[in-house]
Amino acid sequence: MIEDKNKTLTNISSLGEFGLIDHLTKEIKPINKSSLVGIGDDAAVLDYGDKQILVSTDLLVENVHFDLIYTPLKHLGYKAAVVNFSDICAMNGIPRQITVSLAISSKFSVEAIEELYEGIKLACKKYNVDIIGGDTTSSVSGLMISITVIGEAEKDKIVYRHGAEEGDLIFVSGNIGAAYMGLLILEREKAVYKEQSDMQPDLEGFDYLLERQLKPEARLDIIQKLKELDVVPTAMIDISDGLGSEILHICKQSGVGCNVYDNKFPLDPLTISTAENFGIMPEVAALSGGEDYELLFTIKQSDYEKLKDVEDLTPIGHITGKNALAYVVGASGGAVEIKAQGWDHMKNQQ
Repeated sequence: MIEDKNKTLTNISSLGEFGLIDHLTKEIKPINKSSLVGIGDDAAVLDYGDKQILVSTDLLVENVHFDLIYTPLKHLGYKAAVVNFSDICAMNGIPRQITVSLAISSKFSVEAIEELYEGIKLACKKYNVDIIGGDTTSSVSGLMISITVIGEAEKDKIVYRHGAEEGDLIFVSGNIGAAYMGLLILEREKAVYKEQSDMQPDLEGFDYLLERQLKPEARLDIIQKLKELDVVPTAMIDISDGLGSEILHICKQSGVGCNVYDNKFPLDPLTISTAENFGIMPEVAALSGGEDYELLFTIKQSDYEKLKDVEDLTPIGHITGKNALAYVVGASGGAVEIKAQGWDHMKNQQ
């Protein structure tokens, strides 16, 4: 967190909890007709008619989910909102509202929290999402951000993780592994900074990877494209913990196995070269890295013709039989069982 040392900053205690809420939300006005009542009452009132309501919550904790040494607060706010939007997209829905709750330690000024909120508001503006409420409290251990997102979907178009069947094709949007490479670069420069605090970070040429880590996007565009093409996936999930972990979720909940082919993984050239420089196989980065927030989904074979030429969608494998195992198949034809290697916050705290 970097602040202008010559600027007089406002102590949060001078506003108090409700003063801070008023200060941060005074310019927020609902833009969706379904937001009947937003900020200012005990609860929001939403009107969805014949649509299904989708709700998801995500909690981000300082030094567990983010590191403020290299994460700008505006980027953090943007990312905190977008990862929630992605959860709604993963169910074939559209995000409409969020509530934002913050636990704030005394090291943060009002201006710092304003910067965080600017990122949240920027994400909401881009995705046409309303901020309709939230909460604030004090923290003795840094910053915590809890966002609840509310979305809508047509009743017969909601997609779950458990609908994959034998013969279904597996698709992934965008490219994968880039966010993990961005994280490794930031962690490398953090280590250098700790040893030599006068050194400037060497980030030149890595803009794409850093943006994928610090400012991801939810693939609402893919949801809209699927709707245009009249394709409803049989199962879907967003890639937050790595391709391997996510495909195992689909397989386990659907009671099936799969074969995915590592030479089909969509990898950006910079991801490949950076992974190799770190001594990591790019395919492993894709399987285990996480935080790409791309969509992983399955479709009936009959829908393949509709998607085969769609930009930014790549078929990477297929679903196998009931109670089968999940495998990644190499170019030589050898198969290795997929083991979840994605980030597990609880296990990594033990």
